[in-house]
Amino acid sequence: MRLQRAFRGRVPFAIAIALLTLAGTLIAGNFKSGEKRIEARIERLFSTDDPRFERELSLLLGPPLIAGNRIQTLQNGDAIFPPMLAAIRGAKTSVNFESYIYWAGDIGKSFAEALTERARAGVKVHVLLDAVGAAKMDGAWISEMTAAGVKVFKYHPVSWYDLDRLNNRTHRKLLIVDGAIGFTGGVGIAPEWTGNAQDPDHWRDTHFKVEGPVVAQMQAVFLDNWIKVSGEVLHGDAYFPAVAAAGTERAQTFSSSPTGGSESMALMYQLAITSASRSIDLSAAYFVPDELTQRTLLAALHRGVSVRIIVPGKHIELELTRSASRALWGPLLAAGARIFEYEPTMYHCKVLIVDGLLTSVGSTNFDNRSFRLNDEASMNVLDTAFASAQTRLFEEDLLHAKGVSFEQWRTRPVREKVGDWLSSLIGSQL
Repeated sequence: MRLQRAFRGRVPFAIAIALLTLAGTLIAGNFKSGEKRIEARIERLFSTDDPRFERELSLLLGPPLIAGNRIQTLQNGDAIFPPMLAAIRGAKTSVNFESYIYWAGDIGKSFAEALTERARAGVKVHVLLDAVGAAKMDGAWISEMTAAGVKVFKYHPVSWYDLDRLNNRTHRKLLIVDGAIGFTGGVGIAPEWTGNAQDPDHWRDTHFKVEGPVVAQMQAVFLDNWIKVSGEVLHGDAYFPAVAAAGTERAQTFSSSPTGGSESMALMYQLAITSASRSIDLSAAYFVPDELTQRTLLAALHRGVSVRIIVPGKHIELELTRSASRALWGPLLAAGARIFEYEPTMYHCKVLIVDGLLTSVGSTNFDNRSFRLNDEASMNVLDTAFASAQTRLFEEDLLHAKGVSFEQWRTRPVREKVGDWLSSLIGSQL
């Protein structure tokens, strides 16, 4: 009898230990990409104005830089959402939409209604939402869209038996209409992105409307994840029509994902920073570079490259991220980098400008999560006029940002230093 009581007492304990061990194993695996990482700085062989730079951007990242594009810059929700909604409402054959954030609110309702109406009109509409990022979306909208014929999928739904995928989210922000008009950038579908960055409740962000042959590359990136969730291959003229030149800009759209090509984003940033000769201007909603990227930035500073970085200030979505970022600023500031905190509201822009020639835009943040954990999509534009226009916008944002000196960083309060250090311990997950 005593043995039976002891056995009964130990079985639940043994099961609990087994479950905890299993959960720990799954969670630990969740923090690994499963692929080898770039471990050493790329050797500097040429500058951005060398033809080899453009050639290697195309060859290393996959899709080539294509001429004939027109890329329009859209600042803040008042300028971003109307053309996106107009494009959806004017769709004739197809709408493909992928987003990380899709929350409740009037702007979310407007998108759901526009997508629903087009599906009822016979347009092929496909919506891919991240299961975590869209957790606050009104479920009734999905039911209405589905009833109208919209195909809606959630990317990596959270489940206890699939924890190894929990850390891999689709952070891509893509809208492609009729295979001819594309939108990408930093914006999510939520009230925070509406307005004109006029107060802390309305964020500062930049999005881009794209016309021309590079839209086909954007479509291909969307299909990469659509196939993963649906098994369906979308092809034909509704998705890949012949697209005439719409402008003069050369561009490429490329992607990264832990399930294939997880180093593409890190590789692009490494190559661009290593090739920089004169200037690097970075708008970064989340700036938590890994050690290798820090060394690459320091090498650029040591050879005389001007480095300016705008990050969020006190108005930030996640204070932990600001703290982890700040922990890394010392060596960069000491080497001559200039770091500015945007003051009016949350700064959600994601734009890299190198040597007044290369501009990289899209969903990618300057952190390990974007470089190696999330599915991301970016568009590189190799055009001096476009880069010049982005530099002007960067400098307009500087007027609303406060610079941080090395001395200010070094003498910040001890409590802040300790908090920054503790936050930096999980920097690889931010």
